Amino acid sequence: MYLLLLFPLLFWLPGSSYKITGPEEVSGLEWGSLTVQCHYDPGWEKYKKWWCRGAAWSPCNILVKTTGTEMEVKENRVSIRDNQRSRVFNVTMEKLRREDTDIYWCGIERSGADLGIQVKVTIGPVSSEDTTGSLTVTSHHSNDSGSQMKLRVLLPLLFALLLLLVVAASLLAWKMLKRQKKGERNCK
Repeated sequence: MYLLLLFPLLFWLPGSSYKITGPEEVSGLEWGSLTVQCHYDPGWEKYKKWWCRGAAWSPCNILVKTTGTEMEVKENRVSIRDNQRSRVFNVTMEKLRREDTDIYWCGIERSGADLGIQVKVTIGPVSSEDTTGSLTVTSHHSNDSGSQMKLRVLLPLLFALLLLLVVAASLLAWKMLKRQKKGERNCK
C-alpha cells in the first residue's frame, strides 16, 4: 500500500521532463559570428541563464550569464540575452576562431542541479567563396533529439508500469499468504 504513495515520485525523477532545448550541433566560420537559441519551458523566465564551455557538465567554464532579466550581458567575445516572453535565450559568439571548436552548454541556474543541454560547436576556416561567417541556429531539435525526447517520455512510463506490476505482484503474494495462514488456522 505504501508503495502506491511512491508513484507520484516517478514524475520528479531527473530527466523525466526536459525543461531546456537547443541544437545538438552548430557550426560557424572563422572570424564570423554564431548565435545559438536555447528554448525553455514556462516557469523558468526569471532564472539566470548561462553558456559554458567544456566536455564535462560539472567542471565546464561559464563564459557568460544573464542577471535574471532581459538585459544583454557581454563577456569578451560572447554575449547572452534572455527573451522571457518567448522563453528563449540567445548566445552569440563573435570573432570566431578555430580553437573555439568545443562542447558548450546552454544552462539554467537553479537550486540543486542546474538544467542544461549540450551543444557541439565546430568552427571551420573561411574559404574564398565565403562572403560572411555569420550563422544563426534556431532549430529546436536535430534528428536525434526527437528520439531522445521519446526516450525521456517512455522511460518514466516504462518504469511506472514496472512499479505497478511489482505492486500488483506484492499484493497478490500478500493475499495468497493471508489465505494460506487462514487455511492453516481452519485445519487446526
